[in-house]
Amino acid sequence: MSAPIPGGAARRAAAEESGLVLVDARLASGAEPVDVVLEGGRVTAVGAGAASGAPRPYRRLNLSGRLVVPGLWDNHVHFSQWTLARRRISLEAATSAAEAARLVAAAGVGTASPGMPVVGYGFRDALWPDAPSLPLLDSALPDTPVVLLSGDLHSCWLNSAALHRYGYAGATETGLLREEDAFEVVRRIDVVPDDILDAWAREAAAAAAARGVVGVVDLEMTWNRDTWVRRVAAGHRDLRVEFGTYRQDLDRAVSLGLRSGSVVEGTEGLVVVGPFKVITDGSLNTRTAYCVDEYPGGSAEHPRGLLTVPTEDLIEWMTVASRAGLSSAVHAIGDEANSRALDAFAATGARGSIEHAQLLTWADVPRFAELGVVASVQPDHALDDRDVADSYWAGRTDRAFVLASLAEAGATLALGSDAPVSPLDPWRTMAAAVWRTRDGLPPWHPEQAISVAAALRASARVNAVAPGAVADLAVLDADPFTATLEEFRAMPVAATLLGGRVTHDAL
Repeated sequence: MSAPIPGGAARRAAAEESGLVLVDARLASGAEPVDVVLEGGRVTAVGAGAASGAPRPYRRLNLSGRLVVPGLWDNHVHFSQWTLARRRISLEAATSAAEAARLVAAAGVGTASPGMPVVGYGFRDALWPDAPSLPLLDSALPDTPVVLLSGDLHSCWLNSAALHRYGYAGATETGLLREEDAFEVVRRIDVVPDDILDAWAREAAAAAAARGVVGVVDLEMTWNRDTWVRRVAAGHRDLRVEFGTYRQDLDRAVSLGLRSGSVVEGTEGLVVVGPFKVITDGSLNTRTAYCVDEYPGGSAEHPRGLLTVPTEDLIEWMTVASRAGLSSAVHAIGDEANSRALDAFAATGARGSIEHAQLLTWADVPRFAELGVVASVQPDHALDDRDVADSYWAGRTDRAFVLASLAEAGATLALGSDAPVSPLDPWRTMAAAVWRTRDGLPPWHPEQAISVAAALRASARVNAVAPGAVADLAVLDADPFTATLEEFRAMPVAATLLGGRVTHDAL
């Protein structure tokens, strides 16, 4: 008879020493319980009584009829930024610039890490009744550098001390920086000693595993390969990671022979080369997403938003990346930016994804499937941006966040959070895709909702728990197919397994 698997931390170690048998597991809503045998990081057998055929040393984990689903991925995160955001002042509830300043003043300097500015994140100023201003933020903490990041990360609001510290004194009368200037400040405030950041990242990874997450696509805007090699060497083993490479490091990646999908040495198979990432336009909240039509009352300089990369440059860079074996992940939010991104995929024959794909022309919807371009989308942004979209994309929101239309046209959907823009929580992400609402509001364009099954498929890398599949699994304490919206968002995860190894245990 196989030995019972011990509880708590000992269960993790025991599961690594030998194979593991999940006893009394359900693989579909209402299905009869089966046994699932895991060995060598894969599912080796599934069926009633399969446990009896498992070798004697195998450990047993009785799931008591719990549902088992493929482990979940977040297909678009900025992991270090998410790690830091978990320790910053949340401004998501601020409904005005004055309220944001009050939140900063109330939090005080105690929120800053040693030698760092006070940092807040998550403000959305597009519909605020008052505008961010330098005097207002100066009044909150006059002698301490303050940097507030917008919810979309495409703008930041600095006080005078911070403008001076980061070399932008006199560059703006409001304290607002946008696009590349904002990205530069973000990069500089994200510089935290490696040992501190890595310890925080380990906590963030454990929190992700507690939500059933087994992997992330990390699109941090820096050279990220060495960061994850260092983290795995230090014991970070709760997540698989695909890391992206940006334009400033493309030549470096090519010279090193990095190819998308290849495993990075020294990472126990956990870290894989991801895509070449390009940001081609801005965002809706910042009114810099590049659109066919002008924004109401928009900028005289950029009335349709901002195209940050000329299409000819995009084609050139994607060609270099594709020839080197790197897929491309192209950020495009406005409909014109999406059209140009699809044109670049057509011109280069590159494989990859469009990240966000928030506003599309109807003519472009079928092109995703025709070109084999993945629609990497963040459904929670639709709920964050619904009021802003109704204001600035008035008359066009029927083609915003068109998940159902993309799926019906044959496109592959990949769901993500864009953390820290939205929390790294796939249940919140999937709930937005399925219900298209939260906070008791009417569903926003419910015709674009997708099913629970489709949302789960778009959040996993395997289609089913079956022999031969990677043993990346999530064990649930509720049934997502019968759950209400709120039950689904708060889905209790009893256990998470990565390659048959327990990374989260609440059984």
